[in-house]
Amino acid sequence: MLSNRYFTNGIDIYFDNVCGSMLDAVLNMTNHGRIAVCGMVSQQRLSQPEGIYNLFNLVIKSITMKGFLQSGYLHLFPMFLEDVVRFYKQGKIIYLEDVNEGLESSPIAFAGLFSGRNLGKQVICVARE
Repeated sequence: MLSNRYFTNGIDIYFDNVCGSMLDAVLNMTNHGRIAVCGMVSQQRLSQPEGIYNLFNLVIKSITMKGFLQSGYLHLFPMFLEDVVRFYKQGKIIYLEDVNEGLESSPIAFAGLFSGRNLGKQVICVARE
């Protein structure tokens, strides 16, 4: 499982832009976890959207899940940028990259963004220097 393999102590906070099977896996998070939902890219082109099967974890683990639109918070962007740069420099932001080698891998990597196949930020390495 995703959270057991990469996050041995569990996931506390998750920012979801994908939904589908990725969100379903993350719902096995720590007690009082928090999920911000700002998109459902994996569901946009499906004729039959995927269901969420671990939804009961919201109740038994007291997880908070809230949807929002980025446009409702544009006035806070300057403060966000200042904070996120500081947190990054302090090593407080943990992220994963899914790196594919070569430009020829870009179609498969791009398609993976819409199906939830990638883990973390999708990166295409065109050339190593």
